[in-house]
Amino acid sequence: MMKDISIGRYVQGNSVLHRLDPRVKVFLFILYMVTIFLANRPIAMVATFAVVLLLALLSKIPVVEVLRSVRPIVFIMVFIFVINIFTIRSGETIFSWWIFTVTMGGLQKAVLMAFRLLLLILATSLLLSLTTTPLKLSDALESLGSPLKVLHVPVNEMAMTISIALRFIPTLVEETDKIMKAQSSRGAEYDTGNIFQRAKGYVAVLVPLFVSAFKRAEELAVAMDARCYQGGVGKTKLHPLRMKGSDYMWMAILSVTAFIPLAVDFLWNMK
Repeated sequence: MMKDISIGRYVQGNSVLHRLDPRVKVFLFILYMVTIFLANRPIAMVATFAVVLLLALLSKIPVVEVLRSVRPIVFIMVFIFVINIFTIRSGETIFSWWIFTVTMGGLQKAVLMAFRLLLLILATSLLLSLTTTPLKLSDALESLGSPLKVLHVPVNEMAMTISIALRFIPTLVEETDKIMKAQSSRGAEYDTGNIFQRAKGYVAVLVPLFVSAFKRAEELAVAMDARCYQGGVGKTKLHPLRMKGSDYMWMAILSVTAFIPLAVDFLWNMK
């Protein structure tokens, strides 16, 4: 399960999305996120899924890698589905027993909410995780937030913090996996017993994990201080971000595709 976490994990490739400027991908992610939340009809969600499928084809990432990014949120999707299906009561009653009532409106809303979360995670993984390195993502956020420097917002420091956080997520996941295996060899159990026994087992993982995380943070702080890190003052980049003609072309094309679900929703509503 720990190895299935895709946040901060970059899949190397040479696809259209890999070569696309990270600032464009951040812009497209915001656009797709708005579209996903504005699409309320089943036909619009199907069109949104087609758009996300187009992103997956452009990324040329194996289906296994894409689906692996969804596995950690399956429990959340099921939880959202159950909550919506039993709390929303509108339309024709499908099933009723004791305090549980399932209606057609509740079923449609539950499927819509779970599917919406699925599309959001897929779009995030394809644009901001699997095809973009943490360093390029932080550079993009720093570039997009540069106008805030006029208001004395520490954009460079914030971008550096985000970059370090994303960089160390896979490291912490790997460290957690090692600690869990070491504790299991000593008799610790995580999948048996009641909830209190399982929580007690995870305490044996959290304590050494926090100790290791603080130790890494201290080592990183000393290393940055030894190199006289001063934030954005006089900072240069080895590979500065520059928009190319292909970036503008793909930004225009993918921006148009982002509005297709809303157009489908509008035309369906006109019938």
